[in-house]
Amino acid sequence: MSDVCRECREDLEHCHGTLVHHASFYVECTEDCATPEGLHSFSVDCEAVGCTCAVVIVESAAS
Repeated sequence: MSDVCRECREDLEHCHGTLVHHASFYVECTEDCATPEGLHSFSVDCEAVGCTCAVVIVESAAS
């Protein structure tokens, strides 16, 4: 068994970071990468990392 991920072994484009989805449809990666959204194994909503942008958008929509 290898401790290298399958994508690395097969020389496939991918990222080991986590993709963070913001409420404004902006996405960012926890690593400094330029890979497309679909090439990340992990993704979370921004609230999971303490971002409050979703709260601001919801409050302004309610006004």
